[in-house]
Amino acid sequence: MSATTLRLFRKTHLYFGLFISPALLFFAFTGAVQTLSLHEVAGSSYKPPAVLAELGQLHKKQTTVMPVRKAPEGGQAHDGGRADHAGAPASAPQPTVTLAGKQRQHLPMKIFFLVVAVGLLTSTATGIYMSYKYERSKLLVTGALVAGLVVPMVLLKF
Repeated sequence: MSATTLRLFRKTHLYFGLFISPALLFFAFTGAVQTLSLHEVAGSSYKPPAVLAELGQLHKKQTTVMPVRKAPEGGQAHDGGRADHAGAPASAPQPTVTLAGKQRQHLPMKIFFLVVAVGLLTSTATGIYMSYKYERSKLLVTGALVAGLVVPMVLLKF
């Protein structure tokens, strides 16, 4: 491969990587939140902060609009609030959830995916740092990063 082709590949990798890095950081963070089930109701004692529920919804469904769940037939309609991951309204009686038993079953995978999330966060952040450290055009680096932030925010409004 010629030096010109390698240079083109390197620049393409750099700027495309910078453009998608805000999304990578977002998905790594929200993936870790979901791995720990911090975005959903667990039993009757834990209610997630609204921001974590919305970020989880954005990660999974590409929208921040929380679904409105209807009550089972014969019950009253439920017009607000969050639903748990099984689709039951938050106001309906919840079955007892033993998080310790549930976590024990999936603990090795949870640990693996948390390591992946931390690795992705670290790798992306160090890549951004190296882009500023070693690239001559700081304006292009900043432009690619800003575009990677602005484009999804604009698309979210549609």
